[in-house]
Amino acid sequence: MGRIEHRVEADDGRTRCPWAGSAPHMVAYHDEEWGVPLRDERGLFEFLILEGAQAGLSWATILARRDGYRRALHGFDAARIARYGARDEARLLADPGIIRNRAKVAATIGNARAFLEVQETQGSFATYLWSFVDGEPVRNRFRSVRDVPVSTPQSDAMSKDLKKRGFKFVGTTICYALMQATGMVNDHLVACFRHGEV
Repeated sequence: MGRIEHRVEADDGRTRCPWAGSAPHMVAYHDEEWGVPLRDERGLFEFLILEGAQAGLSWATILARRDGYRRALHGFDAARIARYGARDEARLLADPGIIRNRAKVAATIGNARAFLEVQETQGSFATYLWSFVDGEPVRNRFRSVRDVPVSTPQSDAMSKDLKKRGFKFVGTTICYALMQATGMVNDHLVACFRHGEV
């Protein structure tokens, strides 16, 4: 393991993972959501879409547009998104509140359809997704951001299976980011005040 890395925020004195920075929306996301085990169907679908939208961009960019996505995608209602047609696709491509990338917009609609199919065949998207970590969070004890992997055998398996089911923008790195965000793995550094809390 490398040396312990941390950041202390001057306003509250708490030690955080370095990536949280000081932007209020990033600090709030780090402190309140990242790494918290999530089993809510709509919440998992939201992160699946947002992590895919992040491809080639920073998470801060996506997080700043999260409200735009929620508005544009009817609160991440997968059943409604799955029914989107050409008019909805054109509306999304003209919406400055989201990432206006044709492939990502098409993937969002296709992923909603694949999500509903997983719910139907597996009974629950949450149960399906969490099966890649045997239903329990993987609790890592990384001391440095350099120790945190960008993918694991579990994210490789998740990516492969999601792709087989028709999902797009679900490479292994995106899947690992999804696992981190939704608490399937606890990748808060050991020095971070959230490590022991989640």
